[in-house]
Formats: sequence, C-alpha cells, structure tokens
Amino acid sequence: APLRGLRSGRPPRCREANAFPTPLSAKSWEVNKMKLAVTYENGQVFQHFGHTAEFKFYEVENGQVTASEVVSTNGQAGALVGFLAQHNANAVFCGGIGPGAQNALAQAGIQLFGGISGPADAAVADYLAGKLRFDPNAHCDHHDHGEGHHCGGHSCGQ
Repeated sequence: APLRGLRSGRPPRCREANAFPTPLSAKSWEVNKMKLAVTYENGQVFQHFGHTAEFKFYEVENGQVTASEVVSTNGQAGALVGFLAQHNANAVFCGGIGPGAQNALAQAGIQLFGGISGPADAAVADYLAGKLRFDPNAHCDHHDHGEGHHCGGHSCGQ
C-alpha cells in the first residue's frame, strides 16, 4: 500500500519557490520584481529616516535597475512607513532609524537596511552586487540622547 499522504505512491508536489518568505537578496530578483527606497538628500543616503524629505525609489528587475525617481514625502514625517507602503517599497535603505519606525516597517513587511551612508546609487549597486555593508542594529532614539548626539553610527545633528 502506498505511504499515507502520497498519491499513487509518488511524492507530493513541491511548493512554489515563494511559498516560504525569505529575506531579500539579490538572488530573489530571479523570481520577483522589486522596488527599493532610499532616504535621499543631494544624491546621498539621508542619515535620519524620520526626517527625510525625499526618497529615491529604484525599480529592479532581474538584478538590474530599470527605473528610478526621487519623490518628495510632502512633509509626511510621522507617516513615512505608510508612504513607503503606498509606493510599494519592498525594502528601505537609511542611516539611523528609531525603534518605532523599525517596528512599523517590520509590520508592513518592508525590509530595513540601516546604518548606510554615502551615495544612494552606490548603496543600491552594492546591494545588487551582494556586497552592501549595513548595520542591522542601527538606531536613532532622540529621547535618550543629548544635544549633538550620535545614533546608528552617524551624527544626526540635533
């Protein structure tokens, strides 16, 4: 008699590759198109997620940037996670970020790459090449800092 759960003695069919969500990686481009968001100011990764006035969005397909645009947040400082979700962002790159925003991103299913500095385009290129250096523990909590504090390895300047 065939084993229980097997049809006609054949093994069950495998699930699709996306049946079990995994962290984003450059290899996932083979399966999905992605939209990356970078906190942005004058070509650089802006160093404070909660105060960014612009994001640069990158459309990625098969590991290549196919389009990019800079979009103003229109002063939505308290609603940036919703702003990213409305723009269908899969991941966000930034400098420092507070724990509330980190939790909201996780709940929205948007992957976070914090502690990044330098040119925004270079950060995305490094990510796609599998060599992005980021700090998964980058924090910026202004309630625990004095004037001229440092957060997430950068100086927020507040």
